[in-house]
Amino acid sequence: MYALTVAEIDTELATRGREIDAVTATLLELDRHPGLTLLRGFPPAGTTAQRWPPIQRQLDLMWTDFGRLQSIVEEARAIRARRHRPTDAERAELTRLLRERPHEVSRTPIPMAQRTLTGPGEQVLFVGIADTLDRMRRTFPAIAEFLDSVDARNSRVLTGLAPVQARLDRLGGATAELVDIGAAVAELLARSATDPLSLSPADADARIAALAERVRREDEALAQLRTLLADWPTAIAETRGRLDALRVAAGRADRIRAEVEEKILTAALPRRPDPTRAPAADLNVLAAGAATAATAVTLLDIRRRIEAAGRAVAADEELAQGLLDRRAELRGRLGAYQAKAARLGVGEDRDVLSCHRLADGLLAHHPCDLAAATRAVADYQQIIAEKSGRRG
Repeated sequence: MYALTVAEIDTELATRGREIDAVTATLLELDRHPGLTLLRGFPPAGTTAQRWPPIQRQLDLMWTDFGRLQSIVEEARAIRARRHRPTDAERAELTRLLRERPHEVSRTPIPMAQRTLTGPGEQVLFVGIADTLDRMRRTFPAIAEFLDSVDARNSRVLTGLAPVQARLDRLGGATAELVDIGAAVAELLARSATDPLSLSPADADARIAALAERVRREDEALAQLRTLLADWPTAIAETRGRLDALRVAAGRADRIRAEVEEKILTAALPRRPDPTRAPAADLNVLAAGAATAATAVTLLDIRRRIEAAGRAVAADEELAQGLLDRRAELRGRLGAYQAKAARLGVGEDRDVLSCHRLADGLLAHHPCDLAAATRAVADYQQIIAEKSGRRG
């Protein structure tokens, strides 16, 4: 076996020493990685818990390999330090330590059926500096990528929630909504700490944005409460004005619904009880009492109920008005097609007149069958096209 020269041994020891120093610095930095600190501080759960064990085994193996490297290099340094010029036997041993596989890793018993009569009873695995470093180089990227991902996901949540938490701290637990938002923030932080890999960037951003919006709305609501309390009589009067507007809108919607039921053949349209009755009664109670934070919250709730009722009334009116508008549209189309028929010289054609009378009669009938009228207008358009085409 070729033995390294003294110069080659010294060069090899210096090279391996620099590699050991670089590996040491990298492993110490890896040991302080924020992602690893998080995993040590909060037991992983969910997706993170599923992906962590193989990475943890690779990390443990890397530290074990590092210990082996140090052991081999230290043993070689000890032999080299014995004398200025090593003996042939020492050079052979240094060559074995630096270039071969001198370190025993494991002993595995060989099953009896797989042995030979004079063969070994166990399989011994040896490693050396080169193959150990190669394995560490292959393992490191997966570990670093995993820890970077854990840290990035958690940091994204922490950074995104920071302004939300600051706003919550400023507002305090003044309302049930703020308490609920605080619980939702705590839940997201807990999930980010224990299972950050289950939170995609888009999912985390969406949840943070939703919480920020809830805090913003509640902050605005509290500002409204302060405004209400600052001029309570005006706040009561303004709320009565909103009730009056709702009453007018509800009456208009009722009239349009009644017109539809008279003129249009349709399924039963929504009928709602007077949307102003309950809010008006509650408002009267508030007006008779003193202005407090609790009554201001109640007044704000009354306003929200008025707004919700207004949206429902507007939707009912839009539905009913849409049916009337549809009949008006069909009438307009029928008139336009009649003018077109006259322009094309087929307006007095018997079939065209028959189709027109049918469509016109359906549109004039109370209640009007919009589906039948729509088909009749389409038939009228079609026959005009056919007649004008034959004449052309």
